[in-house]
Parts: sequence; structure tokens; C-alpha cells
Amino acid sequence: MTTPPPPPPRNLSPDAIPDTAPDASAHPSPDLPQAPPDRRGGARRRGSAPPREDVLEAAMGMIAERGLEKLTMAALGREVGMSSGHLLYYFRSKDELLLRTLEWSEGRLGAERARLLTRPGTVRERLAAYVDLYVPDGHRDPHWTLWLEVWNRSQNADDDARDRQAAIEGAWHRDLVALLAEGVSKGEFRAVDPDRFAARLRALLDGFSIHVAIGLRGTDRARILAHVREFLDESLG
Repeated sequence: MTTPPPPPPRNLSPDAIPDTAPDASAHPSPDLPQAPPDRRGGARRRGSAPPREDVLEAAMGMIAERGLEKLTMAALGREVGMSSGHLLYYFRSKDELLLRTLEWSEGRLGAERARLLTRPGTVRERLAAYVDLYVPDGHRDPHWTLWLEVWNRSQNADDDARDRQAAIEGAWHRDLVALLAEGVSKGEFRAVDPDRFAARLRALLDGFSIHVAIGLRGTDRARILAHVREFLDESLG
């Protein structure tokens, strides 16, 4: 997992709001087309809220430009022309906003991954493209920064959120398994169990990628890619 083109403190300051809306359970829909009623009981004009994708793209852009710590509901609201309360109405909590943004980002990565894995070339070349897409671009890579935050918050996540996170990981795993199986069947790779090898390779990639994303000294992207190439050459022949 790496980057495609690209949340509030608990104190109640003008630029911060609680992580959850007091009546969030009364408004479970996360979709944007239906706007909440105004204080006079009427509905907001249809079209007054930006499309959901615009909100998620703006959130990812803020992470890329300013860092995750600057992504408050109030700041995002100013970016897209909505109130922080309006955003909470639709997303219910900061955790949900972050997970939705990650899913949006993963959707774009998934499309790029599909393109890379179906292009002409050897299986080894496509495996190298998979690894290249997986590893972060560098320190504070926005997609990996978001991924780390979502997983850090998942300790208290409900079953739905955990299922959605598992779906993200499952897509990467299935594509890698298919790639390895193809390489073995064509004789490009040494005979390995594709599922078991994929689990081990992704654990290696995750560990290295976290080091790159947090800026651990001595673990820049180029060095990590060299480590992975060496591992694949030794393991797959």
C-alpha cells in the first residue's frame, strides 16, 4: 500500500469538535445527498452539500499538505464549505470519516493495482510493480499515515469497521496470491504455497513500509525496495 493522489481534539475550541456527535445514532446514513433539516425544521436545499467523493478527496488532500494532526472536522468543513456539525451528521464520527477516506484512497489504489497486474510483461515484472505500489513514497506518505491512524484506532472498532478493514487487506492479499500462483505455474518462481508466501511477504512489506512512513533512519524507500528484491530473488529463484 502506498500513495495515490490524496479528523478533532476532544476539547471544545472554535476549531475542534467532539469525536462523535451527541445524536449520531439517530442519523446513521453516511451518504451526502440527503441534507439534514435546518433549525426551522425545513430541509437544506438539495445540492448544498458537496458530493461525498469531494469531501473524501479534500480530507486526503489535507493529510498530504498539512499532516493528519491538522485534519479536524472544523478545518475540513472550512475546506469544503460545510459546518463541522454537518459533517458529523453524515459521517457520525471522526473514526468513520477516516475509515471512509481510507476506503476511497484504497479504491483508487485498487484500480491502479489492477492496471499494473494485467499489463504485458513477466510475472516477476508485475510482482515488482506490486511491491513498488505497496511501499510508501517516503516519510509521512499520506496514504500510509492514514492507514496507520485507522489501524491504531481499530482497537476499539466495532465489527463493521473491522470487516471493512479486513476487506482492504484481503484485496491486496488475493491479488498477491494470484500473482504468485501464476508465477509458479509458469515456472518463473520456485514452487511455493502462494497463500502462505503472500502472508509472509505482506508482513515483510508492512514492517518495512511502516519504517519508511514514520521516517525511521536508515530505512528510506530505495533501500527498502532493494531489501525486498533481494528477499524475492532468494525465495522465488
